[in-house]
Amino acid sequence: MAADHITQALWSATTTFKTYPQLSGDIEVDVAIVGAGITGLSTAYNLAKAGKRVAVLEALKVGSGTTGSSTGNLYAPIDERLHSIESKHNEEAMRTVANSRSAAIDFIEQRVQEFSIDCEFVRVPWYLFTTPETSSQNKQVEKELEAAKKAGLPATGEVPAGFPYQVEAMANIAHQAQFNPLKYVQGLAAAIESDTCRIYEGTKVMDVEDGEPCIVKTQQGTVTARQVVMATHSPKGIYMVHTEMEPHREYAMAVRLKGDPLAGGVYWHQMQSQQHSVRPYSNEQGNFLLVLGEPHKVGHKEHNEESFLKIEEYMTKHFDVDHIVYKWAAQNYKPDDNLPFIGTSPMQNNTYIATGFAADGLVWGAVSGMLISDLIAGRENKWAETYDPKRFTPVASAPKFIKENVHVATHLIKDYMFYGETDQLKDIKAGEGKTIEIDDEKLAAYRDDTGQLHVVSSICTHMGCVVHFNNAEKSWDCPCHGSRFSVEGEVLEGPAYHNLAKPNDIKKE
Repeated sequence: MAADHITQALWSATTTFKTYPQLSGDIEVDVAIVGAGITGLSTAYNLAKAGKRVAVLEALKVGSGTTGSSTGNLYAPIDERLHSIESKHNEEAMRTVANSRSAAIDFIEQRVQEFSIDCEFVRVPWYLFTTPETSSQNKQVEKELEAAKKAGLPATGEVPAGFPYQVEAMANIAHQAQFNPLKYVQGLAAAIESDTCRIYEGTKVMDVEDGEPCIVKTQQGTVTARQVVMATHSPKGIYMVHTEMEPHREYAMAVRLKGDPLAGGVYWHQMQSQQHSVRPYSNEQGNFLLVLGEPHKVGHKEHNEESFLKIEEYMTKHFDVDHIVYKWAAQNYKPDDNLPFIGTSPMQNNTYIATGFAADGLVWGAVSGMLISDLIAGRENKWAETYDPKRFTPVASAPKFIKENVHVATHLIKDYMFYGETDQLKDIKAGEGKTIEIDDEKLAAYRDDTGQLHVVSSICTHMGCVVHFNNAEKSWDCPCHGSRFSVEGEVLEGPAYHNLAKPNDIKKE
């Protein structure tokens, strides 16, 4: 198959970025928001509208993080399924999930209309289905259809005419949506920027002190604020919620087809232990088909490039693919009880968090923007109790909580006791990354295609776990809480504030 093999998200490759200034010096605002993705900008919109002075602090570019790596699907169900909410919690919680997520899609549509944002927003159906080879999962689809109806969603089991798969079981929910997520947040940022809603790019937050006031320290200056919102997908620093979530990496691909494009829709093909999410997308460059799948825990897969190969195999099996145009990966954090954490951070008074979105972050980001802005403005929000980060749900959380934290402890012990994948730097081949110990110093070494070595400390700056090499994305990934670093040690994402340390003076062979 012909392939461009550009390791870049479709959205960032086809969207024009507006530039915002770096923070310069110290400022004082009502609310400091860390992160300029859909969560941060939705929150900023609502707070600015309520008369708050807001500063949005983004380390990179607006929308260039998780928002710009999503597939642009908007839907009321969730990755872990609505019926899991009813079984882990109750029917009322399931209804709250469906209602709040539906309201969030409406919120996004309203902002598109209010600011005339050109982001290809369109209402489409959402499908969860099995095919003959996955018919063992029919019961899962039937349970989700029943749950969707019970939650008040417009759901049927009808298979549309001309559906591109041979279907065994179907859950069909009308009036969901799709858009270009990066164009949306770029448009929203441009619309809300003002003297009372400042957006700063290239402004990396190095520390946040909760208090009265809160102090946000960046490389360029200090922001003093009454409240802080951590809109960073996983909150920066050390938080209790890090022990209540599993970080996952998932893989995406955009291809061109030889035949006609699919009808608009969110297609979730139920597999044995996961799903493949498929959607069409068209712009001035032509017609694309996107697929997302093959999730695994961050830092756990030895050969990450296999995930891209499996995605490619799936696409060529089901569609007449001409060539691959873009491929990329995205991160998500799965909460133990299948509900996100949105609200005031435990053990803090004026810091708000929004995390645990699993693979459903675009809609949860908009939910967070509505919920957190209500809390800060002193307004009652009917969803607040369900998503409260301080909630206590031992029956729903215990199995995953125990498993995840035993797993973190196991990694710490195993990686330190059996440390080192090689004994000598010269044994590392081009394109390889290995852990090595030199003069009692634990190091992570990568040799690029030119033969140059890049050596950094292998100890994650978040909580001291040993990082593992990701050969598909050429990064060092922490298996404990999901922090990721470049081969030069720079933080790419996750809860870590600080880069991997540079090693002591060693001879690079």
